[in-house]
Amino acid sequence: MKIVLIVVAALVLVGLLFGMKLTGVRNDLVVQRESIAGAWAQVDVVLQRRSDLIPNLVETVKGFAKHETEVFSAIANARAAMAGARNPAEKIQANSQLDGALGRLLVVTENYPQLKSNENFLRLQDELSGTENRIAIERRRYNETVQKFNTNIDLFPNNIAAGLFGFQRNDAYFKTDPAARANPKIAF
Repeated sequence: MKIVLIVVAALVLVGLLFGMKLTGVRNDLVVQRESIAGAWAQVDVVLQRRSDLIPNLVETVKGFAKHETEVFSAIANARAAMAGARNPAEKIQANSQLDGALGRLLVVTENYPQLKSNENFLRLQDELSGTENRIAIERRRYNETVQKFNTNIDLFPNNIAAGLFGFQRNDAYFKTDPAARANPKIAF
C-alpha cells in the first residue's frame, strides 16, 4: 500500500511539474506574441511617417518635373496599397512596392539639378532619409522578434505547449526584394 501511495504521489508531482512547465512556456509564448505585435506597431508608425512625408516630397518634385507622371502615379498607387493593407503581410508587400516607387522618384530628381538646390526638397529629402533609417532599424527589430518567437515555438518541449495552446509560426518577415541585390552600375 505504501508503494502505491509513493508511486501515485510521484506521478502527481511529475504531473504538477509538467503542468507548471507548460504554463510557463505558454506565458512566455504569449509575451513573445505580444512583443511581435508591439514591434509591428513600431514598424507601422515609421511606415506611416514616411507615407505622410511622401506627398510633400512629391509636390515639391512635381513643380520641377511636371511631365514625370508615371513616377507620380506609381507612388500614388503604392501609397494607396499601403493604406488598404490590413495585415502585416499585406503591408510588407505594399511597402516593397513603395520602396520601388521612391527609388524611381529619386532617379527622376537626378535629372533636375535645380531641384537638388531647392531648400524644401533638401529638407524633405533629409527627413525621408532619416525615416528610411528608422524603418530599417524597426524592420530589423521586428524580424528579430519574429525569429525569436518562431525559434521558441520549435524548441522542445515548447513545441508541445505551442501545439496544445494553438501557437503557430509567424512567417511575416521583411525580406529584401531580389532586384535590390543587383550591384548598381556606375559609369564615369
